[in-house]
Amino acid sequence: MIAQSPEPSAPDTVWMLVSTALVLLMTPALAFFYGGLVRAKNALNTMMMSVASLGIVGLVWALVGYSLAFGRGTGVIGGLEFLGLENVGLEVKGSIPHLLFMAYQATFAIITAALISGAIVERMRFGPYLAFIALWTVVVYTPAAHWVWGGGWLGSLGVLDYAGGTVVHVNAASAALAAALVLRPRRDYGRQALLPHNVPYVLLGAALLWFGWFGFNAGSALGATRTAALAFVNTFLAPAATMVVWMLIELARTGRATAVGVATGIVVGLVAVTPAAGFVSPLGAIAIGGIAAPLSYFTILWRSRTALDDSLDVVAAHGVGGATGALLTGVFARPEWGGSAGLIAGNARQVGVQLIGLLVVAAYSGLATALLIKLVNVVARVRSSQRDEAVGLDVTQHGEEAYTRGEGAVLVMPSISAPATRSTDESMRAPLEVPA
Repeated sequence: MIAQSPEPSAPDTVWMLVSTALVLLMTPALAFFYGGLVRAKNALNTMMMSVASLGIVGLVWALVGYSLAFGRGTGVIGGLEFLGLENVGLEVKGSIPHLLFMAYQATFAIITAALISGAIVERMRFGPYLAFIALWTVVVYTPAAHWVWGGGWLGSLGVLDYAGGTVVHVNAASAALAAALVLRPRRDYGRQALLPHNVPYVLLGAALLWFGWFGFNAGSALGATRTAALAFVNTFLAPAATMVVWMLIELARTGRATAVGVATGIVVGLVAVTPAAGFVSPLGAIAIGGIAAPLSYFTILWRSRTALDDSLDVVAAHGVGGATGALLTGVFARPEWGGSAGLIAGNARQVGVQLIGLLVVAAYSGLATALLIKLVNVVARVRSSQRDEAVGLDVTQHGEEAYTRGEGAVLVMPSISAPATRSTDESMRAPLEVPA
């Protein structure tokens, strides 16, 4: 007689259905956050770079990625038993249907790939970008997820990463840094102010990210449990602390607290608490959020004075924020809150283990990303032309504009033989200089 699988827990299943939807919302939220920070002529292209990940990475994850990340394999990579969702059905995994666990993990892979786009907006062609994120998901994200969460060697070493400080944020930030270096700065970088065109979009995106992040962190308990409640509260408190410290720094330095600063502070706090959310006390979460604020803030100031064109400061927000949270997890983690003992609880070794985890993932992600972009470039040119950058990638890559010029306006697509059109962006109203 065939044994029947146990029934999934109804409360846990409901919570994970909600959490999966919340995390899925984070990707369009990121589109608003990123889209508001760029110039008007690139708003749609920037938002599309996030939204497209829902389709490209979602399918790659279901067909290949999930098996390589969570299939039974070696300490380095998972096996192939879940390829094409084979053996992934309604049987129980933990206390929820296996298929739901796969979908929840898919939302993590989707937003991780989308985060990278923030460093390369306004200068990467859309088609090669799609190919890049598909390859990156398989080659970079799935091994990192397996190493930490899928039974791989970093998890066995004892690395603590509750919801993705290392697997998601350090991973994406290192990839973003490599991509920005390979693609080189934008045409106008260092020559004119590249200002956000829609700050309300930035605030809306940050607010929706915070909302979705409750599913990101509290959902990582994989059930309606006490740990989920702890992660939920910590996801509320840490970004609140970061936002307050960020505003105080701005007020002390300039006498003004900016909306972009508030939005950035919220995101940095969310990033920083992600690896720690289910392992530290609420006071520990507040401390992590407060400590992350000045580190990311002054990294952004430093980056703006360099030749590194990390367009939307992915490295400062997600790299520095994620690394800070990962290391401080090794400081503040306590057994009574669900984690292994950290430094404060008498286990200094945990800080070293955390450092090994983030350095390994960062090094692998950066190197592999640089190679992948160069590989894609062999097949199709990844960098947009100077003319395309001048006109804007909305028109040249999508044939659309975020903001029409009035009733009856006609889109004029640039060509080699025709003079360049004027940009819709206010900063580009002067006649364009088209290279020979």
